[in-house]
Amino acid sequence: MPHGDLSAEAIAERLVESLRGLGPCAVAFSAGVDSTVVAKAARLALGDRAVAVIGVGPALAEGELETARELAELIGVRLVEQPTDEIDDPDYQANAPDRCYHCKTELYTHVERVAAELGLGRIVNGANADDTGDHRPGMRAADEHAVRSPLLELGIDKATVRRLAKLWGLPVWDKPAAPCLASRIAYGQQVTPERLAMIDAAEQRLRSLGLRELRVRYHEGDLARLEVPPESIARLADPAVREPLVRDLLALGFKRVTLDLAGFESGALNTLVPIEQLTRSR
Repeated sequence: MPHGDLSAEAIAERLVESLRGLGPCAVAFSAGVDSTVVAKAARLALGDRAVAVIGVGPALAEGELETARELAELIGVRLVEQPTDEIDDPDYQANAPDRCYHCKTELYTHVERVAAELGLGRIVNGANADDTGDHRPGMRAADEHAVRSPLLELGIDKATVRRLAKLWGLPVWDKPAAPCLASRIAYGQQVTPERLAMIDAAEQRLRSLGLRELRVRYHEGDLARLEVPPESIARLADPAVREPLVRDLLALGFKRVTLDLAGFESGALNTLVPIEQLTRSR
């Protein structure tokens, strides 16, 4: 549904009405800007008949659960913290290009159970209109579990999501995208709790330098490939920053540390997957 020159207020009203029409729902919540906007709209539309559910597992980055709690309190929505076991699934561990499908299948299975226990008839997620142009095997899991995507269904893109978040005073309105830690591991390299912990600690180390947009990519042989904005590359290459940073990452378990001169790119690992595999995984 095109929005043309609609104000943020008018788009917000459409979103709230859409959620009201769906009825009592469980929001698959991640503390990112998309699912936070959906949770806010669901709360406005449905009151206590909207519940947020966050999956808690090794691929959830440090600080994200606390952020989820703070956001839920701000919104006034109940938050269910649901442990998930995707790390025990051999298909997830194998880290093929459809890894996200197995992770989301695990998540939505748990959210379905929570929704049934609480008498909620729908599950909704934060997929937006921009998500149709990338490799998103998790969307197949959403289809299989009858998960609705109100942002996507209304044609609301990421930029508009941020407008809505700002309108509603949500502090994540400018939060960089933060997919799960497993997305940092090159396809074909096994996903393990140890590797996820290494990546998480390494990214926290980079954030201690004041960086917001970044990735620590894991490649074969315990190699870390650092992606930061191009304007930050020279700073990280400065020996005064580089030498202690490399030392700290080696102490985490990485054997080599490299700096990607192309700079930060969200979804960069998808460019390494043959197009036919991407097509099959959708």
